[in-house]
Amino acid sequence: MARNRKSQSAAIRFGPALKAIVLCLVLGGFGIGYVWQKNQIWELGQQIKQRELKLEKLKRENAGLVKNLNTMRSPPQLERKIKELNLGLVPPHPSQVWRLLEPLPEESGLELESRDLVLENRSPRPGLAP
Repeated sequence: MARNRKSQSAAIRFGPALKAIVLCLVLGGFGIGYVWQKNQIWELGQQIKQRELKLEKLKRENAGLVKNLNTMRSPPQLERKIKELNLGLVPPHPSQVWRLLEPLPEESGLELESRDLVLENRSPRPGLAP
């Protein structure tokens, strides 16, 4: 005997519709996830670009500051500044200079070399030299 629609259960009638809804939700979720990931990738790319530009700017500033420091440390610049500020500084007298030899550590395996260090003689009272 043939069955008609009225005698079918409700689960059989709504099954295909429920499957279609679940399939649409899954595909929509995948689509939203894909767009979200692409947006995150774009935002991270922008952050990286900004940080690279900032790094380059800081490198340029650092190079300028190093150049400025080297200029300020140069002997002619120091002498000019001493004269400008009237500090009255003069080079030390040769008897006030002590030369010390500094050997390299023995465990380095290199040939022993020594470097000269120039130290200013600072006596406890002015005018007294050793």
